[in-house]
Amino acid sequence: MYIAMNRFKVIKDAAEDFETLWKNRESHLNEVPGFVEFHLLKGPEREDHHLYSSHTIWASRDDFEGWTRSEAFRASHRGAGGTKPLYLGHPEFEGFEVIQTISREEAA
Repeated sequence: MYIAMNRFKVIKDAAEDFETLWKNRESHLNEVPGFVEFHLLKGPEREDHHLYSSHTIWASRDDFEGWTRSEAFRASHRGAGGTKPLYLGHPEFEGFEVIQTISREEAA
């Protein structure tokens, strides 16, 4: 399993626009092999921004990398740079190989 995350420092006055943009976009994630689940997370409010993160679970790193080279990826990101400024800086990507998973069933 592989987890791909992007952190976004969203300008305080743009938080509502950021959430609306993400909720209304066509993700195309279901069109590619290995996609498991997506979450958009809202974190703490800081002095000059709100922290958000996208969290996507993939069956494998190869599946995630295939997504980044796919037409579905290009289609889901088309026009992403055309919006009004929403961020402080660029999104910060972090990828993680899953080493251990404990589910509710296994913990019981």
